[in-house]
Amino acid sequence: MSVAAPKLDMSLRCGDCPIRHQAVCAYTQQDELVKLDAIKTYRTYLAGETMYWSGEEMATIGSVVTGVATLSRTLPDGRRQMVGLLLPSDFIGRPGRKIAPFDVVAASDVMLCTFQKRQFDQMIAASPALERRLLDMTLDELDSAREWMLLLGRKTAREKIASLLAIFARRDAALLKSEPLDGLRFTLPLTREAMGDYLGLTLETVSRQMSALKRSAIIEMEDARRIRVPDFGALLDEAGDDSDGGLLE
Repeated sequence: MSVAAPKLDMSLRCGDCPIRHQAVCAYTQQDELVKLDAIKTYRTYLAGETMYWSGEEMATIGSVVTGVATLSRTLPDGRRQMVGLLLPSDFIGRPGRKIAPFDVVAASDVMLCTFQKRQFDQMIAASPALERRLLDMTLDELDSAREWMLLLGRKTAREKIASLLAIFARRDAALLKSEPLDGLRFTLPLTREAMGDYLGLTLETVSRQMSALKRSAIIEMEDARRIRVPDFGALLDEAGDDSDGGLLE
């Protein structure tokens, strides 16, 4: 079962956008926001719908406003590997790159703030703030990719699940302009099956480890998808991270 994206006013202006402070436009000034307003379009995708196919030309690029999408690639023999998640405020597409390197699939219902690539490239050329923010986001993605390599290669199933929950909790807190504190609540944006695909685990293993974290009072399940974290430091310990977010030696 998918989680529907929250209703969003299609006439919403960039300055009032819920991801404004985290998205590619975070550093822009009011005059630049007015220009972005004039060229943006909101698009919605249902859970399971492919937003971009690997190898196709990308006429549009944009930011995830609500929902979660996956990055994946299918090998010639049909095997499929998920290589990343796109959460609210994450950007899809790169200046100067015409072809999509991965399949982008909506894991839940997704709302995307899109721009025609040609128009956005022109904006970047005229806006140092957009260019700088894109660089910062690219470097953040590089750090995330390295952490994901560690997660897949060295962490146990329990650590993998705890790590993913910590990622969701941190991102949810950032969108609310707060720190991930004890007692925080967030909605799990992926099904357990999708979590397994991302982490290289079976559905049964994901369910077993979620239940184990619940029995250990690391998390509380308020309903099927709503999670409360009584002690965020304890969750980081389960993830193999220390309390300031760094990796344990």
